[in-house]
Amino acid sequence: MSTPRVYVIHENPEWFPPLAAAFEAEGVPVQEILLTEGQIDLSAEPEPGVYWSRMSASSHTRGHEHSKEYTRAVLGWLERAGRQVVGGSHVLELEVSKVAQHGLLQNAGFDVPRTTAVFGTTTLKQAARTFTNGQDVPFITKHNQGGKGLGVRRFDSLAEFDAYVDSPEFEAPVDGITLLQEFLTAREPFITRVEFVGGEFVYAVRVDTSAGSFELCPADACEVPQVIAGAVCDVPGAEQPSAFSVRTEVTAEHRLVQQLRTFLADQRITIAGVEFMETTDGRTVVYDINTNTNYNPAVEESAPASGPRSIARYLGGLLETQYAAQLTA
Repeated sequence: MSTPRVYVIHENPEWFPPLAAAFEAEGVPVQEILLTEGQIDLSAEPEPGVYWSRMSASSHTRGHEHSKEYTRAVLGWLERAGRQVVGGSHVLELEVSKVAQHGLLQNAGFDVPRTTAVFGTTTLKQAARTFTNGQDVPFITKHNQGGKGLGVRRFDSLAEFDAYVDSPEFEAPVDGITLLQEFLTAREPFITRVEFVGGEFVYAVRVDTSAGSFELCPADACEVPQVIAGAVCDVPGAEQPSAFSVRTEVTAEHRLVQQLRTFLADQRITIAGVEFMETTDGRTVVYDINTNTNYNPAVEESAPASGPRSIARYLGGLLETQYAAQLTA
């Protein structure tokens, strides 16, 4: 067997370089397991090490439609062999299902958006009428297996929604489940994402939504042009403002942060970003759990701690605890 190391299970090479740099800086041996193809010998023992799954719910948008299934197979093999897996099978199932996230958050007592899950498209228009009591009130759609704002659209009338469902623009969810969700109005034009590593608070990110975009992925590879005074800033070489910044007033002592810390511990989730919104009617609504969290470069420059470095230290600590003798031999 090889020297124990941290193995990172994922499917998107564009997201890995900041993590690779963090592991190198922390002196933690790391190796990628890119689950876009490959094989496992089910009769063999997995290599010694700590395995971290950061499979993304949006993998199918990058042509990796089966990576979720590959990950299910690999995680089951690792867990049956007794390897330590961070972000194991139970976390993967949460990552790929907003229905599951909604249910767990609701059961834990968090304020969550009123939501209906619609299976297939045949009853989608009627479900919208039931959801809005037949009224032309704003609501949004989401894909159950989301990430990157997949399927998130605002509708202000049932006629507008009907036209969309019947049009070539209709974006079918990969798992056939569309969510209808109440439209929430933020008290100020931003949402907050709270990052946890090793079950502990790292920092909170303020995500500016004034441009009206639902694309809230913080990774550098996800950056989209920002709207400035009605115009899109996409001039080559022009410095574009970042929608992401540290929200310094949200700390580890913040009541919601403490509640989320307890929730993640109860669910055995050690690395995650959780998003919430403060609304005009005084609600604090928690609506998304990202278990393959990415980190924004602009935030990392000013944050009190580094997300990737925190992950490298956390996983490196797990590795050292298990394989101290081998690592120092």
